Amino acid sequence: MSGIMGIRHLNSHPVNHQYLEKMVEILAHRGPDHADIWVEESVGLGHRMLWTTPESLIEKLPLVNLTGNLVITADARIDNREQLMTLLTLPERSIEKITDSEFILAAYEKWGESCPEYLLGDFAFAIWDQHQQSLFCARDHLGIKPFYYYYQPNQIFLFASEIKALFCVPNVPRRLNEVRIADYLTLTMSDKAITTYRDIWRLPPAHSLVVNQSGVHIWSYWSLNAQKELQLESNAAYAAEFRKIFTEAVNCRLRSAFAIATHLSGGLDSSAVTCVARNLLAKDGKTSLHTISTIFDKITECDERPFINAVLDQGGFIPHYVHGEQFSPLADLDKIFQYEDEALLGPSHFYPWNLNRISQEMGLRICLDGFDGDTTVGHGTTRLTELIHQGKWKTFAQEVKALSPHHHVSPAAVLQSYGLPYLRDLAKQWRWIAFAQGVQQIHQHFGVSRKLLLIHHGIKPLLKSVLQLWRRRQDKSPNLINPDFAERIRLNERMQILADSSEPPLTVKQDQWLSLTQGLLTYTLEQMDQYAAMFSLEARHPFMDKRLIEFCLALPSEQKLYQGWGRMVMRRALEGILPQEVQWRGGKTDLTANFIDGLLKRDRHILDQMMSNRLGNIEKFIDIDFLRSAYKRLISAGNQVSDADSMAIWQAVTLALWLDYKQVML
Repeated sequence: MSGIMGIRHLNSHPVNHQYLEKMVEILAHRGPDHADIWVEESVGLGHRMLWTTPESLIEKLPLVNLTGNLVITADARIDNREQLMTLLTLPERSIEKITDSEFILAAYEKWGESCPEYLLGDFAFAIWDQHQQSLFCARDHLGIKPFYYYYQPNQIFLFASEIKALFCVPNVPRRLNEVRIADYLTLTMSDKAITTYRDIWRLPPAHSLVVNQSGVHIWSYWSLNAQKELQLESNAAYAAEFRKIFTEAVNCRLRSAFAIATHLSGGLDSSAVTCVARNLLAKDGKTSLHTISTIFDKITECDERPFINAVLDQGGFIPHYVHGEQFSPLADLDKIFQYEDEALLGPSHFYPWNLNRISQEMGLRICLDGFDGDTTVGHGTTRLTELIHQGKWKTFAQEVKALSPHHHVSPAAVLQSYGLPYLRDLAKQWRWIAFAQGVQQIHQHFGVSRKLLLIHHGIKPLLKSVLQLWRRRQDKSPNLINPDFAERIRLNERMQILADSSEPPLTVKQDQWLSLTQGLLTYTLEQMDQYAAMFSLEARHPFMDKRLIEFCLALPSEQKLYQGWGRMVMRRALEGILPQEVQWRGGKTDLTANFIDGLLKRDRHILDQMMSNRLGNIEKFIDIDFLRSAYKRLISAGNQVSDADSMAIWQAVTLALWLDYKQVML
């Protein structure tokens, strides 16, 4: 993890060194080990260095090539170095003495603007090409490394790893992007390019950008293939291939000149990363792996120690702990907003904040985690929908009955979620023959009355759909959102476009592809980067490996859900690596209880103060009457807190606090 920044004047004005130096200074937390700038007339590049890999210890950026016609600044870890070594013209040194930025620069010299297609790893970089008089920029496939920019046609182009650096240059406006606020309040976050600031953009993942005298040109160099199907000869073959790819995904993220830690929660994903990393380090004769875990002494329903200890009992670890009840959702926001540039915080944001804080206190620089293994591998529950549409009711019933005990839900509840909606859709489409066949199958396998199925899932849905259509015409906006705000930004139209373009997925592959390509994933990865950068750390996510994602997406659905077990291919693959109690655990612990306790007890003074007299800056966005009603319900609900109420209050309060802190132009 490092910091990059740059200025390109498009009107031939020379770069003001002072502005670039300010950009470098404000991102000091991203790279305390070294800083430098390079300026030539109307172009300037800057860099902040955090030493992480062995090669970074000798890396000097910005880097000018031998002929002096190319200059690069980069925040990058390149993982296919051995492969590139055979393809590129590189300095005559051992691979251990060649830096990642040199690999990128050599790739550009060979393949030009196509070079990101040949790179594997996490990267954001910019290359000034003197001959072309162009600035070429690119961001990695998943968007692990951030890249933000500001562009004023015929005047200036600025870029940086964090938005705050862009504001160091005069005349860059800080105007609030109200559409982004609406996306946050409606939990859509579909747009990968916009930010919370109207004139600041993010380069989307897997995109390249060129700035020259004719303007800014952006294109995608890679997209996740939703059509590829993988067919191997056996379950064992799928498991072996998963183990091979996953092990390599972990291994390339262990390249470090310093000790490494993992965030061990006790879940399947973090445990998998931790166990594989420990084995790889032990094989290389390296020291034990640090683990950092959040534990709970009072709110015991959130505590994962039985699973954490099952991993630690295997040996080879140096464990560290964070006590989850000692921190709360709103407590550190004044510190966080010094670094966090956007207002859109999730209710679990304070867990990585505290884990990273402990990591810095321990003198660590690199932390691995199990971030979003759920999405990468896929639980495969949409296979239930897939089976129904294929007419495989018997297999559907078998999977439902097997899945229920693993997740502590009744077969009737699973049927309610996956089987009965299919019946209702058939009724709405007037497909009565298929409806009758579905009723018979459900009656046969689950014993539900055919008459009740006809009444409640055939006739009533038709009446309900008419009522819903009428109500949609009456309702102008979601309850939390101020109706005037919704009308001003034409929120209904925006939501309708999203609804029309996002039909519920009918297959596991469709569902997984949508999850992996949504804008929310991009934003969350950027937030993970900033929460690490606050403490001069680099967060590495083995499950966000391009090779692993492509492999898992191409798997048959039964490799994801089989005999009631989600992510079956991963469970098989890690046999003998994971402790059995982790390998075969069903769901994961819900941390809602700690969030609610923190909000209503530890943060109650902040919450009450906000609700009583500090909501004025969000009245134009929020229906304050609805918010106050939700607040009254929340504080009087006891143990029956509504998720909808707590989330509405969380969104409103954090937005108000962020606007107070940042003083953004509304």
